[in-house]
Amino acid sequence: MERDVRALINLKDLRTFQQFIRLLAGRVGQIANYTSLSNDIGVSATTVKNWISVLEASFVVFELAPYFQNISKRVIKSPKIYFNDTGLASYLMGIETPDQALRDPLRGGLYENLIIVEILKKYFNSGNRPELFFYRDTHGNEVDLILRTGRKLVPAEIKSAATFTPDFLKGIEHFQKVAGKNCSPGFVFYNGTERYTLKGTRVVNPIAPVLSEYDT
Repeated sequence: MERDVRALINLKDLRTFQQFIRLLAGRVGQIANYTSLSNDIGVSATTVKNWISVLEASFVVFELAPYFQNISKRVIKSPKIYFNDTGLASYLMGIETPDQALRDPLRGGLYENLIIVEILKKYFNSGNRPELFFYRDTHGNEVDLILRTGRKLVPAEIKSAATFTPDFLKGIEHFQKVAGKNCSPGFVFYNGTERYTLKGTRVVNPIAPVLSEYDT
C-alpha cells in the first residue's frame, strides 16, 4: 500500500501517512470529516483529500455516497469511508484475533464494512453495476445502506449485535416515510441466529443466502 502511494504521489513523510491510514481505519463507516483528520495528524485538509483519492485509486478504500434525491428534508451530503479489505482495516486498528474483534468497541463499524463489501462483491461478480448509498439527516435519522435497483430503493440496517431489538427498524421506518412509494420494506442484517419478518422488513443473518433476493 505504501509503495503504491509513493508511486502515485510525492510522499515525503511516511510516518505521518501511516498515522493517517490508521486513523482512517478507526473511523471506518463514519462520515468523512477531512478537517478533523487534518487537525489530528497536522496536515492540510487538501492533503487528506488527496491521500484518500490515492487510496481510492489503489483500491484500498472506497466512498459510500449519501442518498438525497427527491428528499426535501435536510440530509448529510458528505460520504462515508470504507475499506475494500476488512482484514486490512482490522490490522490497521491493531486487531489480530477473532476474540479481539468481538470485544473491540469499533466492531460495529467493521461489521458494517464487511457486509457492504460482500454486497459489492456480489454485484461485481454478477457483472452488474452497484448503486449503493447511505442515508442520514441532520436530526440523526440514518439507514446504513440503500440499494437502488431501477426505481426501487431497498433500505438495509446493519447491526453487529447477536440479539434483535425493534429499535433496529427505526431508521428504515423513517426512510420509508421520506422516500415514498418506491421504497421497499428492506432488511435488517444482524449477527444472530433467528429470522424474523416485521412490518414487511426481513431480519436475517447475512451469512444466509438472502442477497440474491435483491435481484427480484
